Amino acid sequence: MSKPEIAVLDFAPAEVDVEKLSDGGMILRSPMPLKHYGNSLGEFIRHWSSVAPDRDFLAERNEDGGWRKVTWGETRDLVESIGQALLDRDLSEEKPVMILSDNSVNNGLLQQAAMYVGIPVAPISPAYSLMSHDFAKLKHIFSIVTPGLIYVENGNLFAKALESLDLTGVEVVVGSKIPVTLSATEFSDLMETDAGTEVEEAFSKVGPKTLAKILFTSGSTGMPKGVINTQEMMCSNQQAISQIWPFLKEKPPVLVDWLPWNHTFGGNHNFNMIMKNGGTLYVDNGKPAPGLIEKTVDILREISPTMYFNVPRGFDMLTPYLEKEPALRDNFFKGLDFIFYAAAALPQTSWEKLENLSIQSRGNRVCMLSAWGSTETAPMSTSVHYPIEKAGVIGLPAPGTAIKMTPNAGKLELRIKGPNITPGYFRDAAKTREAFDEDGYYMIGDAGKFDDPNDPSKGIVFDGRTAEDFKLTTGTWVSVGTLRTNVVAATAPLVQDAVVTGHNMEELGLLIFPNPPGCAAACSLSPDTPFDDIITHPDVIAKLKAGLERHNKENPASSTAIKRVIFMMEPPSIDAGEITDKGYINQRAVLECRAEIVDRLYEGGEGVILVG
Repeated sequence: MSKPEIAVLDFAPAEVDVEKLSDGGMILRSPMPLKHYGNSLGEFIRHWSSVAPDRDFLAERNEDGGWRKVTWGETRDLVESIGQALLDRDLSEEKPVMILSDNSVNNGLLQQAAMYVGIPVAPISPAYSLMSHDFAKLKHIFSIVTPGLIYVENGNLFAKALESLDLTGVEVVVGSKIPVTLSATEFSDLMETDAGTEVEEAFSKVGPKTLAKILFTSGSTGMPKGVINTQEMMCSNQQAISQIWPFLKEKPPVLVDWLPWNHTFGGNHNFNMIMKNGGTLYVDNGKPAPGLIEKTVDILREISPTMYFNVPRGFDMLTPYLEKEPALRDNFFKGLDFIFYAAAALPQTSWEKLENLSIQSRGNRVCMLSAWGSTETAPMSTSVHYPIEKAGVIGLPAPGTAIKMTPNAGKLELRIKGPNITPGYFRDAAKTREAFDEDGYYMIGDAGKFDDPNDPSKGIVFDGRTAEDFKLTTGTWVSVGTLRTNVVAATAPLVQDAVVTGHNMEELGLLIFPNPPGCAAACSLSPDTPFDDIITHPDVIAKLKAGLERHNKENPASSTAIKRVIFMMEPPSIDAGEITDKGYINQRAVLECRAEIVDRLYEGGEGVILVG
């Protein structure tokens, strides 16, 4: 029996030009020229405040459960008032705006106001302030940015983090709850500033090369790096998206989104898509975590998005609610044009669950999309703009972007050039030089291959991180990214994530970060069962081994078969760089921080589970 059809969207043709290179590599380009993309994001605010002044732009939950909404017309007035307040404080590239808080209407208005008048903004992961014990990363970032103004939504919540910084000469602005120990300005003061002619003058000087944002990447090692994001990077990216997804022009998009604006996925790809297309963004104050996913569900019971973005972990946590509540499922899917995943590979089991829910709700399969890029690419370099049947495809080069595929250790390393590429790292010339090859291509460190070697127009498939891959003692290369995705899918829902071990060893192993609710549900245990009792329960171990044995039967090679595993008793640490605040694992950092556990895994110590 054939599957129901995929809901049809107006896409640009799936085409790619391929230039062969003498070293066996190639350069891929879209045959579609990139059209004019304007000077700044502020032009979007001016356009939509004129064309659709009464349409909602940003919305967030009030404490009473209602909505605080800001229209496009109100947005321009507020942005110009806040922009004037920032100009009055003599802020600049030498003294940028730094934001420590989660997404909010105030956060969004402040970011746009700063960029509107040419003042860079540095939105920082709240995890560095709220989940860290030593504030080392926050202090490092503070020393690089040298902000003239720091914003926090809740003063009490960020008091300890602020106290760890030398705030001499730095103004602290607070949305609410100013602690008695802190000298601070209320955000409302900025919003009530009368805009003068200085705003128009400053806006006129903002151009494509203007430094707009400094976004800090977690990095595979060491401290975060500040990625320069120019107006050109973000505007060209949105123009490219609008050319390959022309359906976005058919109706104003509606987005319910939790993805943090201090990351390029939520802050550039998603937020700027709403700006480019004059849509409405409902700030989701939930997250894919116990106790917070419920907030996401509550909003989705009320608001029907036209597009939905998430990371795989987010879909895994949302799907059980969609399965249990037909009314929620139907409200979610009724106006949905597409589901989009990125930041990590989506297991095929998760993909199929979402498709089945869509079929139950409306009789057809919702369109599933993805893309590929990084903070340094603002962020989209390739994107899917055609129907696909499985996870892993990252699409084709965007208009204006060239992808060089360079042979490297048996794979094709992907390198990127285009107007969406960063000019470098903020105040770090050495890291900037290291990031580009001799032809000026940014070296992202990822590998790719064609989904169909005989037909490049079918798209590129992500083929792992070149820095993560390693060799066994047999000399066989292990493709870590692909393997992690496969074993998580094979053991669903027991495993949240896994780190592959085996460098210079004869066989592969896993350090497993369990999914306790999934383990409990799969083995009919009470959700209140203590963590230790869950992961040592015979039924959990038996199901885990069964899943891995099925995987090994289908993937018997030494570079794919898992022979030993061990459950991690401690969650990944953000201070140690083991995890980002979006929830994905840093393979290298975990292996370095847990070297003793890796040794125990191969010595056959306590807790080691051997797999047939």
